[in-house]
Amino acid sequence: MTGPFCQPRRSFLGTAALSVAACQLAASTSALGQTAGSRNHVDSPPVRGASSAKLLQPLKSIDAGVLNVGYVEVGPASGTAVILLHGWPYDIHTYVDVAPILAAAGFRVIVPHLRGYGTTRFLSTDTLRNGQQAAIAVDVLALMDALKIERAIVAGCDWGARTACILAALWPERVIALVSVSGYLIGSQEAGKAPLPPKAELQWWYQYYFATERGRVGYDQNRHDFAKLIWQIASPRWAFDAATFERSARSLDNPDHVSIVIHNYRWRLGLVEGETRYLDLESRLSRAPVIGVPTITFEGDANGAPHPDASAYAKKFSGRYEHRVIDGGIGHNLPQEAPEAFAAAVVDLARL
Repeated sequence: MTGPFCQPRRSFLGTAALSVAACQLAASTSALGQTAGSRNHVDSPPVRGASSAKLLQPLKSIDAGVLNVGYVEVGPASGTAVILLHGWPYDIHTYVDVAPILAAAGFRVIVPHLRGYGTTRFLSTDTLRNGQQAAIAVDVLALMDALKIERAIVAGCDWGARTACILAALWPERVIALVSVSGYLIGSQEAGKAPLPPKAELQWWYQYYFATERGRVGYDQNRHDFAKLIWQIASPRWAFDAATFERSARSLDNPDHVSIVIHNYRWRLGLVEGETRYLDLESRLSRAPVIGVPTITFEGDANGAPHPDASAYAKKFSGRYEHRVIDGGIGHNLPQEAPEAFAAAVVDLARL
């Protein structure tokens, strides 16, 4: 990227909302293309609850791979594609403010419900309700094929960040650039066998709860209350209101949701098997492949969820790379808590 970020570059960058966000970002960040491990602290606007009346819509659906995927598409069809991926226990409304900013800036924005969320459904009752990391990444690749998207900027947080990292690592020819909250999140069952220090293990309490039958039943019976607790722990200074939470919590009522979540966390611990069709992909992921596409990683200064320190993964990005820390009490659900900064990172990468 050349020139200060808030200078005009292309006509699609001229919207007022994006210009404000870009110039806020430029005040405290430097141009992408620094050495790996460089960090920039970005001041965020005061933490606020999202508008309870705002919905990300209209919802569309398309058959892709083993799923009929529910998704939102905004922005011009001719724009650079951006795929925004949510995590657990969130939904597409993680990007309720990011998507309109990017659409107004001329991007074709795709926000899908992951398997087990919202309106996404399996095409066959016989398909394993599999939550392993490779399966979710293949879902997104199948969605790109179904929508005839050859290449896209992929961006995400939580499960979505892991999925975006996998796409960038295994299919770099399909990925223009990557935005990932909490950095490099590719894992493996072998890595999951290694015990962590007690304080770190305590942060993963729900993973061990889900490993039990009591945990599966408890999550099924109390998924909304459980999700709200995770939101509060993961983003202790995010002042979301009840309507904002319930808007996303409805997506957890998907009939496959509990099966996908339980399988995901049990698979990480090696307690259940994945599918043989993903063995080769998981073998490649277990070697922690380096990501070469241009990347911006993020961290909120008040992230209460388990997350690695940026120094632990900086060398996993071999291309143009920058790490940004968002100040102002920003927690785990960074795109919803600091949408302007997140959207600005996508634009920053698109200008390379």
